Amino acid sequence: MPASILGVDTGGTFTDFVLLQGTRLRVHKVLSTPDAPERAILQGIRELGLEGDQLLLIHGSTVATNAVLEGKGVRTVYITNRGLRDTLTIGRQARRDLYDLNPPLKAPPVPRELCLETGGRLSATGEELEPLTEADLTELRAAVERLAPQAVAINLLFSWQQAGREDSAERRIEAAMPEGLFVSRSSRVLPEYREYERGITTWLNAAVGPLVDGYLQRLCDGAPRARVSVMQSSGGTISAAQAGEQAVHMLLSGPAGGLAGAQYVGAQAGCERLLTFDMGGTSTDVALLEAGELRLTTEGRIGDYPVGVPMVDMHTIGAGGGSIARVDEGGMLQVGPESAGAAPGPACYGKGGGQPTVTDANLVLGRLRADAFLGGHMSLDVAAARAAVQRVAEPLGLSIEAAAEGIVAVANEHMARALRVMSVARGVDPRQLTLACFG
Repeated sequence: MPASILGVDTGGTFTDFVLLQGTRLRVHKVLSTPDAPERAILQGIRELGLEGDQLLLIHGSTVATNAVLEGKGVRTVYITNRGLRDTLTIGRQARRDLYDLNPPLKAPPVPRELCLETGGRLSATGEELEPLTEADLTELRAAVERLAPQAVAINLLFSWQQAGREDSAERRIEAAMPEGLFVSRSSRVLPEYREYERGITTWLNAAVGPLVDGYLQRLCDGAPRARVSVMQSSGGTISAAQAGEQAVHMLLSGPAGGLAGAQYVGAQAGCERLLTFDMGGTSTDVALLEAGELRLTTEGRIGDYPVGVPMVDMHTIGAGGGSIARVDEGGMLQVGPESAGAAPGPACYGKGGGQPTVTDANLVLGRLRADAFLGGHMSLDVAAARAAVQRVAEPLGLSIEAAAEGIVAVANEHMARALRVMSVARGVDPRQLTLACFG
């Protein structure tokens, strides 16, 4: 076992470190660098004096999550059987507002011009209904070269029936693709029925795969003596190389690490029924642990997309320390889901941010010490926080302190509602649960 084990969680605002050396435990914290998350990690490693050490680095990352939620995946071609190019656009015809007569039309996950059709169709029992010809492969390669994507997602009907065959249609298509492309095969990513969910999951893996792979490669290059393991959405870990190929398993990488820690602490304390509350700078995650076990689901969602791979069952809201407060057109105080993040961050950070956030409100109310933030490495600007909160105080006709109390109250109500969703709404009495808070 390496002499040093370092746990690293990269959030939207802060990057947190927990270092175990023998029986000695150290904690550290730096501001995140959202444009290049590995920079904050490498900075923390330097500040902890670990640059030359052999190190096991266990990492929870939001790179894949943020890419999906912000629509910043790479240009991806989607390949399927003839007649099925619109499957991802049609979806399940399920909508949240069932009685809305004019539901807003959502943009298709993949533009139609990036959806290609080919042969290689199988029946539900794995029998070939339409062959995949050499002409099909030549045509696909020419189309992909013309479209110039960074990744390709292949999702053929019932292809999971041939998942173990070297000559399967999806493997032949992968072999025919131009070199240098990231290729995601549905028969490997999610080898099961339900064409839409399998297609979305395969496409997500392709769309964020190059981003995750590049990020982890830069991290490994910057810390060559570290062995990097990455948290999966299910609570386990995989190597950096595996994570680069199976990026869709990292969509809840960060929150899953917190849940694994809460599970361990609960077991040590003799508490088997936990309601966990993970508040960060950008979002808050709530989950329920019963009988000391993490609840997993294969029906999770990230944004508008169903994800069929196993992930921890949790509820996420856009409320955290960096959530921005505003007064809407109706004169109501709103908090989130927009976040100031780490750059520019809350107004009190003194990095150019001017919009009021939950952190600014807590500083105005004296709940944060201006001289003891980030372990004393960062001081907060009380005057800037008051000036920011003044922006919502004036239209509401309130004092700065009253407006700050209102911001915190609205954020707290969002979070309390999330706790109710995971307890009362599921028929679980919260009085029988232990609240485990972290972030």
